[in-house]
Amino acid sequence: MKLVVFVALIGASAPSIAAAQTRRPATPPQATTAPDRTAQAYEQFLRAHLIEDEDVEGAIAAYRRAMTLDPSSATIPADLADLFMREGRANEALQAAEQALRLSPANRDAHRVLGTVYATLASTPAEAQRQGRTAQRENLNRAVEHLELAIAPPMASADANLRAMLARLYMATSAYEKAIPVLTDLVKQEPGWQDGPSLLAEAYSSAGRAADGIKWLEESAPENPQLYATLADFYGRNRRWSDAAMAYEQALKTAPRSVDYRKGLAEALLNGSGRTDAMRARDVLREAVAMRATDERALYLLSEAERVTGDSAAAENVARRLVTQNPRNAQGYSALAESLEEQRKYQALVDTLGPAINNFRTGAGSGAALRLLLPHLGFAYQELGLFDKAISAFEDARKAAPNDPSFTGYLIQAHMAAKNYNTAAELAHAARERTPGDIRLARLESLALRRAGKVDQGLAILEGIARQSDAGAGAQLALAQAYADANRGPQALRTLQDAQTRFPDETAITFELGALLDKQKKFSESEAIFRQLIAREPGNAQALNYLGYMLAERGERLGESVELIKRALAVEPDNGSYLDSIGWAYFKDGKLQLALEHLEKAAEQLQTNSVIQDHYGEVLYRLGRFDDAIGAWNRALTGDGDSIDRSGIDRKIRSARQKLPKR
Repeated sequence: MKLVVFVALIGASAPSIAAAQTRRPATPPQATTAPDRTAQAYEQFLRAHLIEDEDVEGAIAAYRRAMTLDPSSATIPADLADLFMREGRANEALQAAEQALRLSPANRDAHRVLGTVYATLASTPAEAQRQGRTAQRENLNRAVEHLELAIAPPMASADANLRAMLARLYMATSAYEKAIPVLTDLVKQEPGWQDGPSLLAEAYSSAGRAADGIKWLEESAPENPQLYATLADFYGRNRRWSDAAMAYEQALKTAPRSVDYRKGLAEALLNGSGRTDAMRARDVLREAVAMRATDERALYLLSEAERVTGDSAAAENVARRLVTQNPRNAQGYSALAESLEEQRKYQALVDTLGPAINNFRTGAGSGAALRLLLPHLGFAYQELGLFDKAISAFEDARKAAPNDPSFTGYLIQAHMAAKNYNTAAELAHAARERTPGDIRLARLESLALRRAGKVDQGLAILEGIARQSDAGAGAQLALAQAYADANRGPQALRTLQDAQTRFPDETAITFELGALLDKQKKFSESEAIFRQLIAREPGNAQALNYLGYMLAERGERLGESVELIKRALAVEPDNGSYLDSIGWAYFKDGKLQLALEHLEKAAEQLQTNSVIQDHYGEVLYRLGRFDDAIGAWNRALTGDGDSIDRSGIDRKIRSARQKLPKR
């Protein structure tokens, strides 16, 4: 190609040389004709091309002689610039290319060299650090400018490598709309370019055109199955987990041994809903770990899948395997903590996490590790009743992430568990001054004050927020719940009724109103509210369960109660509260085996829920399993204690003991 360009240049120069010769005096026949400088330049140019792979310095010298012989040619310095670029001599490449552009501003080879060199200067970490961000940004812009000039329309016919480089530069400079058409053509023409689809998906996403990106991938993937993995990732970014799982299944058909696709599939399934998805994720991850036993991400996800599917002991074993393999992987300890929490092994959690956290206090990634693990340690101490240690752990977490309001919330709640209500209120008040619009902090301060006996002062905080002109439904809901907590039922009811008028489409307000009416024993009004809510939202599992449980608790229309709760379980099949509700409805209807089947699952899942353990004890007692009933009722007494009659449970335990066989 260069030879053709140079020949064309000679052809263009010949007339001017000939014209100059006609103006010179005639040369005597005996005189020797002067050498043709253009031909000599061409000779040096060819020589440079022939030897540049073996004798770089000789080639450079030949190029320079050619430039001296034909100083009007832009092609010669452009080719010299290309040689300098390939040799990594950036400054000399820039100088030679700029010289070519002074001679011919449209010289594409010179623009190509300049674009490539500037792109390299901007993307080389050491060079970028030396230059600083401003210079790096300038180099990126220069690279884009020159590469756009180097690639002549139609762009689709230009060199694929140059177009790929330009597309990456567009991405680096946030010119996503420019990147999309370049990448679209490249991906079609170069199906073997592995980075292309992911770059195009990223461009669509960054440009705010997720729907366009998904549409393109959906249209392209059947013809190019390699795109299914990218499509799955894109679905995942948009939280379309079911679609992501199906796309990963398609991707696995193209690469059946891919561990990465298995991990992607498992993550999508774990983010979905239902036990079936979780079990499929567990099986896929077991395959992945069998194929790549040391894959840390696969081990972490497998621990999560084992825990979600109800085998906390297996989850613990996998997590310990990960921790043993890499003690510096904080996610391994996080998975272990979650499995121990499920089993209520809080002392084991403290014994494991305490030393690990000390090891994570220094070294790379220490901050992220502390932010991940300290809350687990704090909650474990809290469950063990070691409130001072819980407070210390949450204070450390807050130091590791001073701008994370959730850690401040944990610390406030720990002080409240320790009955340090005034301290909790002071912390919440100070946090609210930093983020005055945080309704969660306002609720915590209000609750702390009420627990400290300052009921009116605590309520005044939420009343003030609720009176603001821009107060939303959340503020009204918080105030109503505070009134109910303070045994001010009429005020709670009035607040919710006013809120329902102002926010008729807010489901949470309607639900809370129905629940409050139920607690006030206004059953017909409560039932009417829930039926209205269900008529408006037939798939509202929470409302379906509440109405079904309310009927079961009163022993009314038990067949309808079961059907309502079944509809809730169709939405959330593994919800422990819903399993308890249907088990209790079956118990009230005398269907003890069906009651046992569901209450056993609920009690296993929610071991600290006192009401559920009480229900489980009832069905065990009726079935004559007195020892097991006593165990369930003891768990009810040591659980959260919410909404149970402790003296009544004590009487039931004594009754069960009397029925045990004499020993």
